[in-house]
Amino acid sequence: MSLASAPGRAATSAELPDELKLAVDAHVRYIQSLDTRRDEIEYWMTEHLRLNGLYWGLTALHLMGKPDALPREDTIKFVMSCQHPSGGFGAAPRHDAHVLYTVSAVQILATIDALDELDKQGPGKLAVGQFIANLQNQVTGTFAGDEWGEEDTRFLGAALNALSLLHMLNLVDVPKAVSYIASCANFDGGYGICPGAESHSGQIFACLGALSIVDRLDVVDVDKLAAWLSERQVEGGGLNGRPEKLEDACYSWWVGSSLTMLGRLDWIDKDKLVGFILKCQDPVRGGIADRPGNAVDVFHTVFGVAGLSLLGFPGLEAVDAR
Repeated sequence: MSLASAPGRAATSAELPDELKLAVDAHVRYIQSLDTRRDEIEYWMTEHLRLNGLYWGLTALHLMGKPDALPREDTIKFVMSCQHPSGGFGAAPRHDAHVLYTVSAVQILATIDALDELDKQGPGKLAVGQFIANLQNQVTGTFAGDEWGEEDTRFLGAALNALSLLHMLNLVDVPKAVSYIASCANFDGGYGICPGAESHSGQIFACLGALSIVDRLDVVDVDKLAAWLSERQVEGGGLNGRPEKLEDACYSWWVGSSLTMLGRLDWIDKDKLVGFILKCQDPVRGGIADRPGNAVDVFHTVFGVAGLSLLGFPGLEAVDAR
């Protein structure tokens, strides 16, 4: 996810009616509080998501125009404490290295303009790139998540994302990765975790993101896939991940960004989606939940905010989903 300034954002949420306001100050306080709750069991039960959570919170803050709300040096220190000699990153210190945590580390450092810390404090940028490159299946072109070998198109998307930020796509076989993604296409236009697997909005985002990064969206059946994605919008305005499932605020990003990459975001009712996302927020204590009335978390907070940014919500930084 990259951030960019864009015209047409002059309006502010102060000009909107109360029911359509984004509680920015509350969301900022919520994100800032997350690392202070060390006496709560939830803090320790989610240690396996610590580095991802930092990326989610940091990105939400940047989208809300609060890039300095987390201390930069502490952020860098924590990220680097998660790195292994192999170059890969774990979810937290002493956790195994995995491509999903590695991409979050690279994204965090790129966001705060600190990628040079990989050379200053760790084994170097090249070691990170080689860690990722070594996860590619040389036969099929897909990627494993770690040394244990589980393969998934999410890992492929994460790998190309991180390598593109490091300017090291040359380390992997991009044409073979593209061919693998193409082999995952289903009759409905969607993509799953592997060839023949059920289409899912999250996997579609990973595949389209990877194809967009390497400029190969030409292999996609655009209108067929966009039709499937647009059908993810339910009566209440929210989006689901696959047929017959409940709506969820996180799909505002997975589906919305996929439609944006395809140039078909106008195939859904944007106003209804905005209304759904705003109903998912806790306007007093901050945070966004998967659905109205449920508990908030930082995962749904960032993807709810990112979805609003995609939809042109006033007062937010514009996100470039392409």
